Amino acid sequence: MTQVDYLRISLVDRCNFRCQYCMPEHLELNFLRRAELLSSSELLTLVREVFIPEGFTRFRLTGGEPLLRPDVVEIVRQMAALPQVIDLAMTTNGFYLKALGQDLYNAGLRRINISLDSLVPDTFARLAGQPLTRDPAKSRWQQVWQGIQHAYELGFDPLKLNVVVIPGMNDHEVLDLAALTLKRRWHVRFIEFMPIGNEVLFGERGWVSSECIRQQIRERWGLAEGGVKGNGPADVFQIPGALGTVGFISQMSECFCDRCNRMRLSADGWLRPCLLNEIGQVDLKTPLRAGVATQDLRDRIHHLLTLKPEINYKNRESGTQGLGYARTMSQIGG
Repeated sequence: MTQVDYLRISLVDRCNFRCQYCMPEHLELNFLRRAELLSSSELLTLVREVFIPEGFTRFRLTGGEPLLRPDVVEIVRQMAALPQVIDLAMTTNGFYLKALGQDLYNAGLRRINISLDSLVPDTFARLAGQPLTRDPAKSRWQQVWQGIQHAYELGFDPLKLNVVVIPGMNDHEVLDLAALTLKRRWHVRFIEFMPIGNEVLFGERGWVSSECIRQQIRERWGLAEGGVKGNGPADVFQIPGALGTVGFISQMSECFCDRCNRMRLSADGWLRPCLLNEIGQVDLKTPLRAGVATQDLRDRIHHLLTLKPEINYKNRESGTQGLGYARTMSQIGG
């Protein structure tokens, strides 16, 4: 059985973008109040005294948009300093990276994933739920692109770019996005669109399979096994002669439940064993604030770990597919 040693931690459920596949405009969202979020002290207590003793050694900070959290740099600093933490990474939309990248790097962060769903500013704006503009100074795409460049110059390695592929919106950019790996050590990850966050859009558009994307790249350049992998389920390949890699996260077409090594902690302290299945969530914040011993919390997590193989989404014919999700992707933590 795969060892579950990887925790994705949501620092905040808010985001300065409203990406269509995550926080669609038609959906009314009730964001958490500050008091409802795990404090940095509570979060670090859970990491040090609960998750690490249960075998978690790899952590990723997510959101919403984690860089909206005022104490994000200090959280990174304290987590990076823990000797048991083998790997610490972050997923961000990149908008604030130019301002915060140096501080994050100095605090000990070395691995970063940045969302980049389009190289066309207008398409990017539509996908991100932002107004169109011809003023480069007001372009969200431009600020994200500058953040990516800044992170690359600082030495974040591997630097990964996440692309959610949506039919009729950005699927025609696959080759342009893959080409980013040719001359830079950038690692582009193509992600199949999921019915979490915007089931209406999913129903209208459907999704593009990883194999379809791979075939486009294979026909243009060829494709070989890649060498740079992360802690997640991406299948990694490399265009011959490229400095970077292309990866494929195929949660819709190629079930990887049997090698799932992760859990997710939401910003308000709910531990979720499976992204695509809401069964088995455990509230850690309420007992922590009530003064429950950390050993008791470890016992709860240990029990959930034993159940995880049965909770995992697995069989798409089991009847779980098509269920509505109570939380959007931003509320779950990506």
